[in-house]
Amino acid sequence: GCLFLRVMACGRRSRDSKRQVILFILCVCVCQSGAETLRYSLPEEMERDSFVANISKDLGVPLSQLAARKARVVSEGNEQLFRLSPNTGVLMAKESLDREEICPQSDTCTLVFKIFFENPLQLIRGEVEVRDVNDNSPVFPEKEMVLEILETASPGSRFPLESAQDKDVGTNGLQNYSLGPNPHFSLAIGTAKDGVKHLELVLQRQLDREEQGELNLLLTATDGGSPPRSGTAQVRIVVLDANDNIPVFDREVYEVRLAENSPLEQLVVRVTAADPDEGSNGEVRYAFTQTSERSRQLFQLNRTTGEIRVVGNLDFEEAKSHKMVVKATDGGGLSAHCKVQVEVLDVNDNAPEIALTSLTASIAEDAPPRTVVALFSVRDRDSGDNGRTECSIDGDLPFSLTPTFDNYYELRTNEALDRERTAEYNITITATDWGTKRLSSRESIFVQIADVNDNPPEFTEEVYTMSVTENNSPMLRIGRMKATDADAGKNARVNYALVRQEGKEQPEVSINAENGDVYILRPLDYEKMRAFEVTVLAADGGSPPLSAQAVLRVLVRDENDNAPVLLHPGPESSAAGELVPRWAPSGYLVAKVVAVDADAGQNAWLSYELAKATEPGLFCVGLHSGEVRTARAVTERDAARQRLIVLVRDRGQPSRSATATLAVALVEDFSEAHLRVSEEAPAAEPDGPLTLYLIASLVCVSALFLATAVAAVVAKVRRARRSETETLPTFPTTATESNAGSLPRSYVYDVCFAAGTVNSEFRFLRPLFPCFPAGLAPGPGEQRSSVCS
Repeated sequence: GCLFLRVMACGRRSRDSKRQVILFILCVCVCQSGAETLRYSLPEEMERDSFVANISKDLGVPLSQLAARKARVVSEGNEQLFRLSPNTGVLMAKESLDREEICPQSDTCTLVFKIFFENPLQLIRGEVEVRDVNDNSPVFPEKEMVLEILETASPGSRFPLESAQDKDVGTNGLQNYSLGPNPHFSLAIGTAKDGVKHLELVLQRQLDREEQGELNLLLTATDGGSPPRSGTAQVRIVVLDANDNIPVFDREVYEVRLAENSPLEQLVVRVTAADPDEGSNGEVRYAFTQTSERSRQLFQLNRTTGEIRVVGNLDFEEAKSHKMVVKATDGGGLSAHCKVQVEVLDVNDNAPEIALTSLTASIAEDAPPRTVVALFSVRDRDSGDNGRTECSIDGDLPFSLTPTFDNYYELRTNEALDRERTAEYNITITATDWGTKRLSSRESIFVQIADVNDNPPEFTEEVYTMSVTENNSPMLRIGRMKATDADAGKNARVNYALVRQEGKEQPEVSINAENGDVYILRPLDYEKMRAFEVTVLAADGGSPPLSAQAVLRVLVRDENDNAPVLLHPGPESSAAGELVPRWAPSGYLVAKVVAVDADAGQNAWLSYELAKATEPGLFCVGLHSGEVRTARAVTERDAARQRLIVLVRDRGQPSRSATATLAVALVEDFSEAHLRVSEEAPAAEPDGPLTLYLIASLVCVSALFLATAVAAVVAKVRRARRSETETLPTFPTTATESNAGSLPRSYVYDVCFAAGTVNSEFRFLRPLFPCFPAGLAPGPGEQRSSVCS
């Protein structure tokens, strides 16, 4: 059912252009046929922003919802004629509406608009009837009409006159004609089937050219407005001499069917009128009469031949037919009339028009299927199958079209979206009509997929291995950890942090939270820490945030920052004393320099060389073993005291080194040498650890050997003078634990002591594991103490 509410209104315009609005007409019609339809009425020529209706009140929608649901008005066509105030809910005309301009060819003028609501999406159709106001006066095509009438015309003869045109309709349109007072003519007004009034002059009394050769009459056309408007034209009647035959058309009505795409200069029809008179009275001239201005613009009449041709672009959508009246006039002034009716045939010359009404520019990737993305309408101005349309989407896209009503379509999603796979869609909608020669149009809709935090960050590697050289500077950058996130915006913004583990010391590294750069906080020592691992967390900026972890392994590279450390001879002794018998051959082991290096790799590879010697050619040092041997046999010419400086060097860059000083005594007899050395050498501190060890050992050994026969001891001492002996080198109090470098090998000796030896002195006699250089054997009666390698 429908509810109609009407409030009558009319407007009056005074001569000084002031308009007083007395009353408005409001028509609201809400019909249930799949959608609500509002109907209103509005007089034309209202001022700008004139009130049309209170949409909020008519629909029962509070003002707060109008703004919240983004209510807006869309008019059909390209021009928007109305606007909706979201603050008051009032529908207003944007501009002053001229019915004659908007609907020039229609008696009724109805403007269709649609009100769109969002959240949820709702469409309401409305119509506004623009009522005619008497704002146009009747106008004659010509201000002066000339009629040539024979003086022999009999009373009762009729002569057609040009009708006036009034752009207004209904009662405001042309209603009546009047003719000024005169003794010869009266006015006859007739109405055709289509409601168009035509008028004719009726001769009431015989004309006499000799009495009056010309008459001037005032013709007035009046409309039915209040107050009425009128227009005038002068009718000048020229009385002619007798011409007793008028032109006669072969047909009273010419009917023609013409396609709207007819080319210019195409022949429409040829009208023919015959006049049996001779001379100028028989020459016929043709002209349009009682024909609208628009028809005159579209068709041209040849005055001589009567051919009507197309001179304008016909448009079925503008006018489906055209009616024209052709007047044939002979040279004597007699005329006849015929009608030409042109029916315009529709041709599929209009492609469908796609009007986008509502568009969601961005849609979340987790939006459920069947989510509405856009609402649009399709319009084809052709008729029949030429105006019937269908829509489709180009390509294989996760969207579909759903028809709603009144040629409206909804663009919906038909499956789940994934922004990481496709971030945006350029959807092309094709609308095609059903004409014989099908026409189509396209509209592109750009839809952007909004990101949802559904992807955690991913490190490029599970374990990152970085290295740093020890003794580094603080806050040294050693590399970068990189994690990527397939999401976008803040969801893809990755922040880095170290994972703190309970019970563990603070890590030696830090990481830049924004770019993942790894820094070493303080200098590292390879000898204390060769490698360590920390766990790094990468979290995105989503809500809630997603994260991933990776392991950072830092390897400390060794730097040659440690010089070799001497184990033998010890660094606290100024020079180690060694005894070499005068009969020592070439290759005789004098001593072994033992050193270690706390570094690693080639930084700990040690080499030994003889830096300085009293007799440079007498001794040599093993390059890698550190063994000091005689380079040749000892001679009597060699000095009894030899001083050797052995240089120990690692292979680092730059290399580091240490020196060991050896004091070598060339002796004939070990006892004499010991006594001489003990007299010259300073007494050892009795409280030294090595001295205590030696004293304890000497006491035990002495007690053991004193139990034996003194004679056996004396004999053994004499034999020992001829044997190869070697004094014990001085060892350091502590030894650095290391697996690198050259370490001393184990030696086992038989030991005996002679009476009168001082503390901390003993002789090396008869090694249990002798080792000779290749090709060198001990001489008769010789025994050699050496290191087996």
